Amino acid sequence: MEQIINEKKTLSRQSSSFRLRSPSLNALRLHRVFDLFDKNKDGFITVVELSQALSRLGLDADFSDLKTTVDSYIKPDKTGLRFDDFAALHKTLDESLFGGEESCCDGSPESDLEEAFNVFDEDGDGFISAFELQKVLKKLGLPEAGEIEQVEKMIVSVDINHDGRVDFFEFKNMMQVVLVPSS
Repeated sequence: MEQIINEKKTLSRQSSSFRLRSPSLNALRLHRVFDLFDKNKDGFITVVELSQALSRLGLDADFSDLKTTVDSYIKPDKTGLRFDDFAALHKTLDESLFGGEESCCDGSPESDLEEAFNVFDEDGDGFISAFELQKVLKKLGLPEAGEIEQVEKMIVSVDINHDGRVDFFEFKNMMQVVLVPSS
């Protein structure tokens, strides 16, 4: 009986993993993030909207640096990032964080991931619990935050060592899978 339960857990984990690697689901998730950041629902993300979204996540980026980066992706006749511009920015960030040998050796992508991990690891114990993940999802206004059972399923989908929480290695692995740009 225990073997059957373990096989079902393995199948469940595999299907969750497959869903994360699906390019169409990655695009759908990127659209959801875009829609969350586009507070006034005008189809554009302004530098101010992006800055506010990052602040809600505890990532206080320097506004002038953010503006310089984002402005380079905004079309001349537009006031903000359209979805395609946002996707291009996302792809560039993904390549700089996870692409090629150059990005793995200078230390900064790892520290960026550690900073992102620390947003979720609110108590600083080196793990992301379901409760911590739920708090961040609530800050983002995501409906998944409503039910702890849903949040626990999210944890299980990336919890490689089955300890009920996400450590940095699991987080890094998840980010590499989720942020793979769709072709």
